[in-house]
Amino acid sequence: MLTLTEIIIMVVVAALFGCYVVTSIILLKYPHILHKKKNVKFRPRHISHRGGAGENLENTMTAFRFASDLGTEMLEIDCHITKDGQVVVSHDNSLKRSCGVEGEIIDYDYKDLPPIQGMLSLDFMSSFQIHGGSDRQIPLLRDVFQAFPTMPINVDIKINNDDLISKVNDLILEFDRESLTAWGNRSSEVTSKLYKKNPDVPLIFSMQRVLLLLLTFYTGILPFLPLKESLFEVLMPGALLSGDKFNRPLNRKMRFLLKLADILMMRPTLLQHLERRGIQTYLWVLNSEEEFERAFKLGSTGVMTDFPTLLKDFLDKNYPELQKEKGYQSVETM
Repeated sequence: MLTLTEIIIMVVVAALFGCYVVTSIILLKYPHILHKKKNVKFRPRHISHRGGAGENLENTMTAFRFASDLGTEMLEIDCHITKDGQVVVSHDNSLKRSCGVEGEIIDYDYKDLPPIQGMLSLDFMSSFQIHGGSDRQIPLLRDVFQAFPTMPINVDIKINNDDLISKVNDLILEFDRESLTAWGNRSSEVTSKLYKKNPDVPLIFSMQRVLLLLLTFYTGILPFLPLKESLFEVLMPGALLSGDKFNRPLNRKMRFLLKLADILMMRPTLLQHLERRGIQTYLWVLNSEEEFERAFKLGSTGVMTDFPTLLKDFLDKNYPELQKEKGYQSVETM
């Protein structure tokens, strides 16, 4: 039989737990009570992955110009640094996939970098190959910033290199792009360096911080937790379940893990909470109308795609008022 002291302890613990749960639920819906809402100056719905890697050679000036002329609201790019300290736009440090030669970007002076191959496959649609035109040059980040002075640009800092971080920040400051640039890396070590270097540039969640975000969401801690990041930029796991994403069929275990990850990550309540805190969600890399529709129904701020024309047509059809307001032109009249 319980003693009076034990009963009192149980009642107090239950009351404290109840208060925690209620407070967590309230703050989940009204985070402004505890946190100042972030003020990100851009809000893209249409984001071109590597400039639109399904319609032009990825990360080329031709791809960026095409996406910009089409009306994209953000370019997603990747950055590396050359041996002579030039910041270049390329997804891989290795030149094997993109240029068909051995070696890494960091081992070459910029003037000696080989041209991009004329045909590349998509990372998230393995059966699709894009045939490029005459523009096969790996561009400088400086040239991208100069060519698109008002375009929000999402920069993936691909390697943990202090010189690269410093030079990207120098370019952001030189072109007055602190409010027009987002940056990040899957490593928390790198994102910590980015935030320390310039906390005024909107920061993307690292992989470790995404896992922490999910853990704190499901334990009720998230509404109490301050967040330095401004962009929740994540894969939609369910999009990988279609048959054309990989060279080989997924085994049963991988399909189960992807479905589980999709259930845990794609929670409208989570995205709504982040939205109330001024944290935008970008889902990638989505390349079909069904994926676009699901992303926006879940509450994603924007969608990242390899096919900017397809996404534009989807937005024109489903959000015509928004597109007209933003001054989008139809493909037929361009």
